[in-house]
Amino acid sequence: MKPVKLLFFTDNFPPESNAPANRTYEHCIEWVKKGAEVTVITCNPNFPEGKLFSGYKNRLYRTEMLDGIKVVRVWSYITPNRGTLKRILDYISFAISSFIASLFHKTDIIIATSPQLFTAVGGYLSAVVRRKPWIMEVRDLWPESIKVLDALDNNTILDRLERLVQFLYRKATGIVVVTDRFKERLMEDGINSEKIHVVKNGVNINRYQEMEPVKSLLEEHGLSGKFIVGYIGTHGMAHGLEMIINAAAKVNDPNVHFLFVGHGAYKNRMLALKEKLGLQNVTMLDPIPREEVQNYLSIISVALIPLRRLETFKTVIPSKIFESAAMAKPILLGVEGESKEIIESYRAGLCFIPEDENSFLEKLTKLKQNKELYQECKEGGLLLAKDFDRKKLADKMFSVIEDTI
Repeated sequence: MKPVKLLFFTDNFPPESNAPANRTYEHCIEWVKKGAEVTVITCNPNFPEGKLFSGYKNRLYRTEMLDGIKVVRVWSYITPNRGTLKRILDYISFAISSFIASLFHKTDIIIATSPQLFTAVGGYLSAVVRRKPWIMEVRDLWPESIKVLDALDNNTILDRLERLVQFLYRKATGIVVVTDRFKERLMEDGINSEKIHVVKNGVNINRYQEMEPVKSLLEEHGLSGKFIVGYIGTHGMAHGLEMIINAAAKVNDPNVHFLFVGHGAYKNRMLALKEKLGLQNVTMLDPIPREEVQNYLSIISVALIPLRRLETFKTVIPSKIFESAAMAKPILLGVEGESKEIIESYRAGLCFIPEDENSFLEKLTKLKQNKELYQECKEGGLLLAKDFDRKKLADKMFSVIEDTI
């Protein structure tokens, strides 16, 4: 039997270390193990700062092999993560470049992941020209997510984006969504439920495991003996991290320390607020390589996972949940909806009301002071991670791919 040839469009891929890059990479690894020939079309790594990673140039076209995956990197207009219109230009440029590059690679099926939405446009165009089936992977609801964040106040553009995404949903041969709520929302829009498949986010449990804290990191950052509330990821407008900074100013326990690792559009605002409040119990570090994430997770006491209190975020499940759970880190979750249901059902942490300082401080105090509760959350996290093993989820998506061809 001939191996399946897959052509995957994605805006993010390693060495970028955000959730979309990790999900795609870990799925592709499992598909290669099954004998599939996987080609990934992506841009030159620049997320989250909009600056090229060391060792890369923004070339028109280059190929490399990564763990059996053929990676095709194409030119795109690279801009810092500030200004919606510039970012849309970035997205459109990648859609055009990826579409052109795709014409030179054989495939049985095309997969395009969103956001950003225009990646799916490139995948759709390639599928039409190549006369191949295509799967649209939906990791966020566009343009709803940018609308509720007031990231774009041009109603004409928003309306056109809405029509575009509905067009793509209808034209896709199959759709893969990452939450049950996403499927419900698409069904409400009249999309045929039979072509919508739920493949949630998860974690590579062989890579993320409970481990002893890396003492050298604790010593390097002056955190030895501290109860560390840790956040590793994008510092964006969706995350409500400024509330956490304000709450840190009200923590009187000298042993509690807040650690933020990453970058994003709101990083400078957070730094300015920390400076204004004169906080000594907050440490803010630059982004770290993907292979260092486990080491930094090892030193935290509690994994902080917040989002703003918006209706659309009730439909999402942050991938940070699974990595933290796999390393037996109790989760302090500030997200409502499906994410909260998961955390509470596994008793993997405590949930606070998003953007509510008092609720956050109350739950933080409980996790620190109640040792039995803390241990119970560690054990619950390990059970959660086992059920959301990335290999199982990759196998599920591969079955969807085979059924779609």
